[in-house]
Amino acid sequence: MATTLAAGSVVGAAPSANGALAHEHIQLRSGQLPLVQLSEDVLYRILLAEVAAQREDFDTAGQVFLSLAQDTSDPRFAQQSFQFSMMDQNLSRALRAAQEWSLLAPEDEEAKATALAIEASTGNIDGLAKALRQRILKASDPEQAVIQALGIVNKMVDPHLAFEVLEEALPADVANMAITHLALADAAWAAGRPERAHQEAQRALEQVPESEAAAQRVLEYGLFVDAEAALKQAYQYVQRYPEARQMQLLLVNRLVEQQRFDQALELVQGMQQHNPEDFDLLYTEAEINARAQRYDRAKQLLNTFIDVQSQRRASLGEGRTNALANLSDARLALVQIAESTGDYAEAIRQLNAIEEPNLRFQARVHRAVLEARQGDMRRAQRTLDSVTTQDKQEQAVVVLTRASILRQSGRTDEALTVLERGDRELVDVSEIKYDLAMLYEQRGNSDGFERLMREVIELEPNNANAYNSLGYTFVDQNRNLAEAQDLLEQALELEPENPYILDSVGWYLYRMGDLTAAMEYLERAFEQLPEPDVAAHLGEVYWHAEQREKALRIWQVGLEADAENETLLQTLQRLNVQLP
Repeated sequence: MATTLAAGSVVGAAPSANGALAHEHIQLRSGQLPLVQLSEDVLYRILLAEVAAQREDFDTAGQVFLSLAQDTSDPRFAQQSFQFSMMDQNLSRALRAAQEWSLLAPEDEEAKATALAIEASTGNIDGLAKALRQRILKASDPEQAVIQALGIVNKMVDPHLAFEVLEEALPADVANMAITHLALADAAWAAGRPERAHQEAQRALEQVPESEAAAQRVLEYGLFVDAEAALKQAYQYVQRYPEARQMQLLLVNRLVEQQRFDQALELVQGMQQHNPEDFDLLYTEAEINARAQRYDRAKQLLNTFIDVQSQRRASLGEGRTNALANLSDARLALVQIAESTGDYAEAIRQLNAIEEPNLRFQARVHRAVLEARQGDMRRAQRTLDSVTTQDKQEQAVVVLTRASILRQSGRTDEALTVLERGDRELVDVSEIKYDLAMLYEQRGNSDGFERLMREVIELEPNNANAYNSLGYTFVDQNRNLAEAQDLLEQALELEPENPYILDSVGWYLYRMGDLTAAMEYLERAFEQLPEPDVAAHLGEVYWHAEQREKALRIWQVGLEADAENETLLQTLQRLNVQLP
């Protein structure tokens, strides 16, 4: 039997036999949302879309929600279709969904602005800029209107067009407001214009010298314009406003990234003097020392932090502080330090001391990995056997971890058995399929590799690594090159700067005889990933391009990184090259 639900629920009406909306079921309530009959057909389609979204099949989710919006006149379905279409990078459907949303909710300003924003992504920016300008002019709160305008243009696909729209939409009345300069700064940054972003952030800070938000942007964007000047200005700001804690922590982080550890520590110690009750700074100081590889000092600070948090927990009681989470963070930091120094026994001791329930599974699995590194495989297996899993995802993690430690210990037959059993028992877990496929490929089982990698792609259509792995294998085996091109183009579209994908594309272009293009991609890959496999490919391209000295230098770099690399050694043998 069909059930009528309130307008607050996401519901729709069943289409009649000829596809038209069953108008007799529709009433209008507050917000002009339809009160409609929830039929079995509509319920099924809602569930279909939600399951698709959970599986990251945003294409199906976007299609189904759009059809529901058209059949039920419920704007919420159109809004969901728009959101999933954007996640699927399907601009055409996103535009249809946004237009449907605006049509079904004519009083909804967000719906109208969203439709205009997507239309603007196709190059028609006049309508959106004009609409946003009118909204700002009419707004009782211009600052909030500027913030909303930034949120709307951020929905545009092209950040360069988004910046142009925002700049054109801002009336003269709001041009000198600090919030306007901050909005322009963020839009300019998204458009890849750091100089303009820094300039606008500076103007905002001039308008409101105490603004922490402006000071943070001046530092962030200024680091890409004049790093030293940006750091100097940040120091001046925190000296004037010692209560600006977030700005000081941002400055600390940027100093650490530049390995200016002593300056970062000096800043933290100044913060501690200003606020001696800020015990979180103990943890920050410990992190800096750990990054600087001053492990003894880091451990001393972390143990002091643990003592303080233990006292807080005891005095204030369970659940009334964040002490338990802080204790876990400190112990995980001690685990990292112990691993860095090869003290696996200490790392295991710290893992065993973690009490936070949400981390127990992670701690037990990590403990098994460390036990395997100690060479005690039997103990590692027993630890994994004792792990209590809550869901399918945790079961998969145990399978993958068990297979990984077996593989690393050279027991690949057992790892293969574990993964094959996991693939049978845990249906449609792409991570297991991927690892099993790679193991098949290493063992020469091309059919098994290809079958599983296609299953991974079907389960995860946005998995760039799967497209790349299958495409690269075809290229390396010099077969199915037309399909390899399609696979690698898909991978490159998903992750255009991934060095592994750049290497694969370069190797494909080499196979196709385009040495110049191959060289370009492989050089980009090697710049990010100077590993022997990439060195082998780039060197071979140089060799056949008659750039022999470059080839020899690149191969030498590869051998210095790993003198036993199979791909590089086979390349040198095949080309009959002897390195000095």
